Amino acid sequence: MKLTDSIQYLKGVGPKSLENYQKLGIFTVQDLLLYFPFRYDDFASRSVFELLDGEKATIIGEVVTPANVQYYGFKRNRLSFKIKQNDAIIAVSFFNQPYLADKVEVGKEIAVYGKWELAKQQLLGTKVVAQADDGFSPVYHVSAGVKQSTLVKLIQAVFDADILKDLSENLPDYLIKKYRLMPRQEAVYAMHFPQDMQAHKQALRRIKFEELFFFQLKLQALKNKEKSGREGISVIIEQKEMDEKIAELSFELTKAQQSALTEILSDMKSPYHMNRLLQGDVGSGKTVVAELAMYAAALANFQSAIMVPTEILARQHFANLKQLFPELNISLLVSGLKVAERREVLESLASGRTHMVVGTHALIQEGVEFYNLGLVITDEQHRFGVNQRKILREKGQNPDVLMMTATPIPRTLAITAFGDMDVSIIDELPKGRQPITTRWVKHQQLPDVLKWIHSELADGAQIYFVSPLIEESEMLDLKNAEELFAELLAEFPKSTVALLHGKMKNTEKDEIMQTFKDGKTDILVSTTVIEVGVDVPNATIMVIMDADRFGLSQLHQLRGRVGRGMKKSYAILVANPKSDSGKKRMQIMTQTQNGFTLAEEDLKMRGSGEIFGVRQSGIPEFAVADIVNDYNILEVARAEAVEIFKTPENYHELIAQVQVGDGFD
Repeated sequence: MKLTDSIQYLKGVGPKSLENYQKLGIFTVQDLLLYFPFRYDDFASRSVFELLDGEKATIIGEVVTPANVQYYGFKRNRLSFKIKQNDAIIAVSFFNQPYLADKVEVGKEIAVYGKWELAKQQLLGTKVVAQADDGFSPVYHVSAGVKQSTLVKLIQAVFDADILKDLSENLPDYLIKKYRLMPRQEAVYAMHFPQDMQAHKQALRRIKFEELFFFQLKLQALKNKEKSGREGISVIIEQKEMDEKIAELSFELTKAQQSALTEILSDMKSPYHMNRLLQGDVGSGKTVVAELAMYAAALANFQSAIMVPTEILARQHFANLKQLFPELNISLLVSGLKVAERREVLESLASGRTHMVVGTHALIQEGVEFYNLGLVITDEQHRFGVNQRKILREKGQNPDVLMMTATPIPRTLAITAFGDMDVSIIDELPKGRQPITTRWVKHQQLPDVLKWIHSELADGAQIYFVSPLIEESEMLDLKNAEELFAELLAEFPKSTVALLHGKMKNTEKDEIMQTFKDGKTDILVSTTVIEVGVDVPNATIMVIMDADRFGLSQLHQLRGRVGRGMKKSYAILVANPKSDSGKKRMQIMTQTQNGFTLAEEDLKMRGSGEIFGVRQSGIPEFAVADIVNDYNILEVARAEAVEIFKTPENYHELIAQVQVGDGFD
């Protein structure tokens, strides 16, 4: 038997069961060995007095009443009896296992494994165990057609065949010694059949480190390939002109902005290809940092392009750039352009007359050619797919790449999902930025909120109302956008109320948003389409209906739509959360405005996969590691992977274990 052999050659694995095992990702003998349990049942006998409510345990006691089987319903029954452990009398119940009555004999000792119900002083039994069986029993994720007991026997049979000796060590000796890690063969066995809880902990620690280390090694290999495999563009930075332009700004850059700009310009100056993520909290001023990077490229006679998700956001960037750099030729490329306008922009890009271009997906269409593209920026990078970003990159000869996001990413995720990139963080708000007062109110308090809004409207305020649904749903009792729009029209007859949602055409959405920005609309009722980007300095109130339906990061993004001017701003969260996590989210939102703190809390509460979606985020589904709870191991694994790539020539065999192809993105 070899590790690479198919499991179809193992005794008891027929064509049908082979198919069932393959659904679990088990194809080879090695797959079987590395298919680890997600928990263990501890069959060591416990005293009933030390058990917590709901805890699973084995209790040994003397049977003091005969077994009684009660039948009810179709094929449903309950077996019950009592046992005595020291001075305690314990009721034991088994559901739908009447055959166990044969094992219950008054006066004899019995060992029962089950769940302890403290209030009823009762054990809900799941199995009768042999008293000699006082170890740990593994529990695996299984699918239809695969039984726990069969899987355990199959794994045990492979170990009995002494195949484990062929499983080679994949970590260098110095790491095993440095972190006192269990050897791989020993760890794999202990993952399935640990002698005790200490052995299980050591095995788990070893396997978690291995998973995270090799993932970080792959990311570092990709990062190394980016830098060594591609000759980047070396931009000559005209520091004097840059300093003069920064001095012309109507505001002073924060220290965080200055630091991020220095990192970006340093990358652009180097001969290596820049691959950097610029992330900042809502309203932290990422845009001006990106715009100054575009200016640096223009001074060195390179073109730059910034791609944004919506046309209205593109027009906003375009207006900002025109205001900042009146001496430069700046173009706008969006689908709404007339044929003649589009032709003129394309000719200007191809000839090199255009220094900077702002656009939507229109930038990556056929026929868009650049004369000398040196810098590519994608704003709200998660809104664009990998292929879309790649097409824009390929419009030039390995231009520097800067991705921006206003969704604060916890450091845990940044070094995992974006481990192949350099990360700049702007975690400081500009001076003069008004803090946003956040209040959580119940639905029954909404009339008071509406009364207050009447007075704010009289003072010239503009207001957002956000709803999680567009149309009425019988499944969810939520305040939907269309119903809310109708109610607000009736409540505020003297005000202009508009409705915005994702089902509208882009041109219609842009027109509604522009009208609101121009101050011609008093109240904008919207779904989450307003989450990203347009500045409306006069909008000072954000009311979020059924706020408990949103994650923390999304609530923070929505809140960031107000507080963009000099007036005092408010976010009102209207919610009657039924769950503890819903209540906790509301409380956290009222306690902090720090997006990074909120992102960390969101990650803890919902997990990485739910926040980003595993596929979109590039975060793999690890077998045992958890990037949130195992953050310390993740940091150590990353640090070690970084060290290895400082002298990659010394670690050929180790690096060969991570194959990095063009498809790894």
